[in-house]
Amino acid sequence: MKLLIKLGGTLLDAADSRARLASEIAAVARHHQVTVVHGGGKQMTRYLAEHNVESRFVNGLRVTTPEVVDAVLKVFAGSVNSGLVGAFRAAGTSPVGLTGLDAGLVDAEPLAEELGAVGKPVHSDARLLKVLTEAGYLPVVACVAGDAHGAVYNVNADQMAVACAAAFGAEKLLFLTDVDGVKGADGSLFGTLTVAGASKLIADGVATGGMQAKLEAAMLALGSGVGQIVIAPGAKPGVAAFILEGALVGTRVIL
Repeated sequence: MKLLIKLGGTLLDAADSRARLASEIAAVARHHQVTVVHGGGKQMTRYLAEHNVESRFVNGLRVTTPEVVDAVLKVFAGSVNSGLVGAFRAAGTSPVGLTGLDAGLVDAEPLAEELGAVGKPVHSDARLLKVLTEAGYLPVVACVAGDAHGAVYNVNADQMAVACAAAFGAEKLLFLTDVDGVKGADGSLFGTLTVAGASKLIADGVATGGMQAKLEAAMLALGSGVGQIVIAPGAKPGVAAFILEGALVGTRVIL
């Protein structure tokens, strides 16, 4: 089975959390073709603050100036990606650190002029993922995309995951995040959520910010042919294996 796992940057900030997730995903990757896509927004904000660069956001997206593009490469494609690759190596697997720039894995175009170099994925060529996973390697993809002219774009990691999952032909897409799943206005957790239900949560202002981005990505993934999408708590030990075994963990988003 082909599986894509998206890891939120918050889960990767602490070494013990990073090591546990790497160990659990490495175990899954011994039996399935797995690709990992990761974010790193928390680490990015910290890096920019340390270098006296203001973080500005428009509709929840980080305005990406040339100065921020440099930080995107150093943090997402550099320290966060390398730290995760190291954790996977320690877990006994054979990880390969990548970005969307490599072999045209994910091409993007500017999302909006006011956002600078924030990109929207428009094409994904997953041949590299297929070559690597079929040979027993574990691709670890940072949320940086490009285009045929050499541009570099900061891409929302959830959107990056969908682009890779659809092109890779993933049967399952797991969003491992720092919350239990999708919750309603009363705080109750949805075990299953339809596209219509997800759209209503967004329209009613219940799902905002990061959760809105995940739901929009999940709906896009379903429309792109990904069979099953789960938004689940990455802090729960063994979460990926539990989901693959059919356990009801987090929220399943369905048509």
